[in-house]
Amino acid sequence: MSKNTASEGEKAIEHFTNPILFSLKVGLFAGIVWGVVRWLETGMNFTQVHQAFLVDPFVKRSMLGSFGWQAIGFAAFIVMSMIAAMFYLIVLGKLRGPWPGIAFGVVWWALLFLGAGPLVGAVPPLKTISWTSYITDFCLFLLWGLFIGYSIAFEFHDEMHRERGGGGSSGSRKPAHG
Repeated sequence: MSKNTASEGEKAIEHFTNPILFSLKVGLFAGIVWGVVRWLETGMNFTQVHQAFLVDPFVKRSMLGSFGWQAIGFAAFIVMSMIAAMFYLIVLGKLRGPWPGIAFGVVWWALLFLGAGPLVGAVPPLKTISWTSYITDFCLFLLWGLFIGYSIAFEFHDEMHRERGGGGSSGSRKPAHG
């Protein structure tokens, strides 16, 4: 078999990823990875916001310190991450590079810590949380958004080709051959 025939055969095998399943998987892993980091944040007292802050509006705050509720909060963070990844795919999925993901994480942080979070009781009011908590959670959500956004961009916009220095990104779903 000649070299040309082999590369034509490779080109015939095109990589296709189901966007919905992929974004759910990215959300799952984002929730697990950054949920564990958040759990470490709370365990080392870097933040005053409980691990279970997403279930805080539905449960007495005094109960949220137990291991069971922290585990439920961890699971809620995973579910939120999966929903967020689907939302990213739908709203920002056509954008490329890391910056949309960073902005996505910052917007989620603002919604949860400055907007809806204090209104529904998920996050304590602005005046009662330390700056350390805000900065720690801001950085976590920034990295969480970057993880979601860049993972989706990397899969659907041939970012691997761009990262290798192969010129611009064509946006094709074919694997980059260099």
